[in-house]
Amino acid sequence: MGFEIEASHHEVAAGQHEIDFKYADALTAADNIMTFKMAVKTIAQKNGLHATFMPKPIYGINGSGMHTNMSLFKDGQNIFFDPNGERKLSKEAYSFIAGLLHHAKGMTAITNPLINSYKRLVPGYEAPCYLSWSAANRSVLIRIPSARGNSTRVELRCPDPACNPYLAIAACLAAGLDGIERGMVPPAEITDNIFAMTDAERADRGIDSLPKSLELALEEFKNDEVITGALGKHIVSQYLEGKERELEEYNTRISSWEIDKYIFSY
Repeated sequence: MGFEIEASHHEVAAGQHEIDFKYADALTAADNIMTFKMAVKTIAQKNGLHATFMPKPIYGINGSGMHTNMSLFKDGQNIFFDPNGERKLSKEAYSFIAGLLHHAKGMTAITNPLINSYKRLVPGYEAPCYLSWSAANRSVLIRIPSARGNSTRVELRCPDPACNPYLAIAACLAAGLDGIERGMVPPAEITDNIFAMTDAERADRGIDSLPKSLELALEEFKNDEVITGALGKHIVSQYLEGKERELEEYNTRISSWEIDKYIFSY
């Protein structure tokens, strides 16, 4: 396919696999994602199977994410690495994290573009729901993998494989760079399991949540001038128009859950 697969292993659900790509520049990475998805679907179809990148195809089973690892380089050096910084991370790395957290709600309509996406982003299924970061806590939105030097990176864990990678990566860069430009500082690291906290405990620690539906995510997107500005008026208007049609169609359909829940009760 013209790019390197670094690792592959079976995931939690039946028939679910994690595929890790070797790093590349932003545009090449997005190209690789699209090439990979097309190849996987084509090979599956030739073998009488269907490969899906739907975020949550089966109720009660972990969905599929597209964890996105990011670094910034200048003159061949990873500017997220600072051998003298706390956790060997630079000021720019912390500001990039802060920018991602600040714009996370506004980005979610892009990184998680389907109605179905929000059925993955719920507690209990190894998917992030809360605006938080940590070096070693997998219940957070942003994780900092242990590698340092030129491998220092930030992992955003909310995106899913249904997203348009060109738009998603552009939104991530806009958010992180805004954090750097404005000198943002992230909140304190969360080392505890957020899923085990009560609502009151999360509120006491200032831990906010991602939007719980596409409808709420679109409202956050509309109000985030940095993210919409990065994507441009034409893309934003076309994207919103398509998503609002999708929501209207969904809201007027009768689901099997509604039939099972109500038809014999009323």
